[in-house]
Amino acid sequence: MTMEMIQVHMKRQPGTADVPLPEYMSEHASGMDVRAAVTEPVTLAPGQVGLIPTGFHIAIPPGYEVQVRPRSGLALKNSIMVVNSPGTIDADYRGEVKIILGNMGREPFTIKRGDRIAQLVLQRVARVQWEVRADLAETDRNHGGFGHTGV
Repeated sequence: MTMEMIQVHMKRQPGTADVPLPEYMSEHASGMDVRAAVTEPVTLAPGQVGLIPTGFHIAIPPGYEVQVRPRSGLALKNSIMVVNSPGTIDADYRGEVKIILGNMGREPFTIKRGDRIAQLVLQRVARVQWEVRADLAETDRNHGGFGHTGV
């Protein structure tokens, strides 16, 4: 099966040519690893949140978004997460892509230039057109709330 390729335009911040662009790390990866473009190492203390630059801007085509997701290895080994996971980069945003990372661990964590800090996933977007009705179709679950289907 051939993967669909979508062209996304990007530009680098001056002075970031040494930071690799986002890249897929395996043949079937859905997310591209994105790297830190910090000028100096940034240490996040336990419980601290920081905004980490990537050194690039992107022009996402209309009808798409880019989701920012955590890297599972950083989450498991260091308790580093994307705080607003998944973060959303809209098609009309043109500023530098920055990643909101949080240290949920017990030890300080240092982010260095070029470190892989998150994943970017390109997704199609559908727009909602609301239709208000007096009643909705019943389902087997119907009004069952949190924990309704078991733990």
